[in-house]
Amino acid sequence: MGNIYAVTNQKGGVGKTTTTVNLAAALADAGKKVLLIDLDPQGNASTGCGVDKDAIDKSSYDVIMTTAKASDAIVRPDDLSFDVLPTNSDLTAAEVQLLDVKLREHRLRLALESTREKYDFILIDCPPSLSMLTVNALVASKGVIIPIQCEYYALEGLSSLLKTIERVKQRANPALEVTGLVRTMFDARNNLAGQVSRQLITHFNKKVFHSIIPRNVRLAEAPSHGIPVISYDRSSRGSIAYMAMASEFMRRESTKTPEKVDK
Repeated sequence: MGNIYAVTNQKGGVGKTTTTVNLAAALADAGKKVLLIDLDPQGNASTGCGVDKDAIDKSSYDVIMTTAKASDAIVRPDDLSFDVLPTNSDLTAAEVQLLDVKLREHRLRLALESTREKYDFILIDCPPSLSMLTVNALVASKGVIIPIQCEYYALEGLSSLLKTIERVKQRANPALEVTGLVRTMFDARNNLAGQVSRQLITHFNKKVFHSIIPRNVRLAEAPSHGIPVISYDRSSRGSIAYMAMASEFMRRESTKTPEKVDK
């Protein structure tokens, strides 16, 4: 049965969607069966996978509101080797509607029960907020991947996210753990980036992925073509970095021992 991972950070613009899409592609490239779930109403992960948001019949909104089965909404975009559960702006309404339904935090987990066995890995692209949608992703997941941009405000809000993860762990999902923090949009020429990187390693130690995602033009261009960077330019620095991260991720998960994260 496939393990589920929420890719989240309440701070926007840190490479969350880029990480979800390209990690999914790299895992699929390694021969794994992968499902990407777009749980961000902006739908950028869907677009980045070549899905026309305005043309889909069913979306993650229908799945989380139980008006459709996950299997009915999942698509395989052209030229990709992994599946996508896409979304569109309809998902915005779920934030309000979930407030008045039973088991509101468990909707996604329940919806994925019959689908998990088909995949090795399921990655959820979360909205940039600690919303009910994000809580649904955390309740459904085994692990959390946190993209972090190495800049001055990198640690801002991280404490709140870790506290939310701990609350979900205590109240609804005892198996939930932080899988790792990945440094994104890294510029080695920037002294501040190096300082923040060292701070992350000092505070989180082995929870920080060794693989670092650099600032890369090809990585930034790929979403406009509706494909992951591996398909756009396999030899680019961005592509090589995500393939390295996927390898590290698989090694970690195959030999993992729980480790508590200090807040």
